Amino acid sequence: MQDVSRLVAWLAGTDIGLLELRTPEGTLRLARQGDEIVELPQDEEEIEPVPIKAPSLGVFLHGRPLATAPLARTGARVEAGQALGLLKIGPLLLPVTAPRAGVVDGIHVADGVAVGYGTPLLDLHPL
Repeated sequence: MQDVSRLVAWLAGTDIGLLELRTPEGTLRLARQGDEIVELPQDEEEIEPVPIKAPSLGVFLHGRPLATAPLARTGARVEAGQALGLLKIGPLLLPVTAPRAGVVDGIHVADGVAVGYGTPLLDLHPL
């Protein structure tokens, strides 16, 4: 228990949105909710990340063309409907949005890469 409180204190000083620690005894998940760090409940079944796929062919952009910051980073907590990236189709910029609240678990496509319909772009770990 003391080790968990030390992990919580350490995590509070970072910008990490989700920490998952797997051991032979089980899995510990700590997540940022606002200014607090909370332990996520353990389900009998493992919650698998949800792949976010390209809704069309186009060029995947991590952020807006004139902005330097990406719309989503690995470990960031996002809300349902929040833009995670953009798909550029000619002059059109189509937002790629989160279907539910969660934590970005991984980004599979580099910025500016052409993708086809259904290409996995990101993984979202549901909360």
